Amino acid sequence: MTNELGSARKLLDAGDVPGTVRALRPIAGTVPLRDLAQLVRRLAETVGFDDLAEAAEALARKPDHPQALYDFGYGCVERGVSFLAVPALRRALQQVPDARSLRTELVSALEREHRHAEAVAVLSEREAQLPPWPERYLLVHHSLLAGDLSRAKDSYGRLPTPDDSKWEWAHERVSGMLRRAELAASAGPLDLRDLRGWHYALTGGYLGLLSPYGFDAGMSGRYAYLQDSFEQCRRGLDRLALVLRAADRAPRSVSLLPGRSDRILGLAAAEVLGLPTESYAPHRVDTVVVAYELNALDPDLAVSLRERAEGQILFEQATCWTDPPVVSADVSATLSQVVVEPWGARMRIGDDGAEQLPPDARPEEEIAADVVCADGAPDPGDGATPDDSDATLAVFVTATASAWSAGPRAHLDSPGPVPSSRFT
Repeated sequence: MTNELGSARKLLDAGDVPGTVRALRPIAGTVPLRDLAQLVRRLAETVGFDDLAEAAEALARKPDHPQALYDFGYGCVERGVSFLAVPALRRALQQVPDARSLRTELVSALEREHRHAEAVAVLSEREAQLPPWPERYLLVHHSLLAGDLSRAKDSYGRLPTPDDSKWEWAHERVSGMLRRAELAASAGPLDLRDLRGWHYALTGGYLGLLSPYGFDAGMSGRYAYLQDSFEQCRRGLDRLALVLRAADRAPRSVSLLPGRSDRILGLAAAEVLGLPTESYAPHRVDTVVVAYELNALDPDLAVSLRERAEGQILFEQATCWTDPPVVSADVSATLSQVVVEPWGARMRIGDDGAEQLPPDARPEEEIAADVVCADGAPDPGDGATPDDSDATLAVFVTATASAWSAGPRAHLDSPGPVPSSRFT
């Protein structure tokens, strides 16, 4: 057994299940499948995943049997450890290269791991024989998520309109992505560093602010941990106002969602935009719906935002890019993995070390007034971030507004082709 697998085994012996999973991630594709299956069996038994334990035991007995490989891979995908499924499904597909179910299951595992270029490679191996739905659609979709616009356009040109209505949403989805990608490519480089361009192409939303820190050190414009501030909230609202002007949109109100953070930011947005406030109603037209963090909404409320009323704009201050919300905002001020609200409980480093500050208990109106009065001047950062001036954003919005804020706000469970460092 390799030293790496031995380390994972020691972690499991100590009862450290998360540590075992983390230790397996970088080595899953290189260790012998029999050894991997034996450890996964123990891991599955530890957490009570009897189905996966049974599949792992069968694979340990017959590490080259296609059905055992498929069952193990399927079980890993279902139990949320898709990276463990990939080597087994690859082995099975090598043995039965024309097996459609194996290919689609491998693509599913790669998709959940955001390994889109690898999914494209798997589908391309049988490109001439791919059925249109879903395989050729998946080739278009993953080509876009991998940042390969040329391949996506070529594959889309050979994707027929679906005969089955259940695939109409998928056809419309990639059609919209391609249209937006072409507009974004006319307004910027749309390369693997163009976070704003790909965010727009894939989600249909505008990214208001690039992180001014660590762009060349792995963050690419996103935040990992963001301790938000009144100043940052004001910058986000100013960028919202800029987007509305550049896109020639004139909402008539700000709709307040029921959460405390949403209401605080909504009240501040109303002052910044010079608009009256109303309580949120799903079908209200010509309004800006303001959310601080969509993942914090009641799930039913979030789902109600998927279908856009005419003239309705959804704004989110802090969009989680590692766990995207069920609905994509029309404007996201920032992309972060972990965010701390300016008025929430906070950590401060003082003379005596770290201390926990309690939440700001003042009335919502008072906190909102502080956001409005905050200095919204750009943060100069470390100087490594590409130009993120108001003029740059305005030019991008003007060039792409024709395809903005149209259709459903679809969930996209992928960061797309622009990589960023993250907590694991």
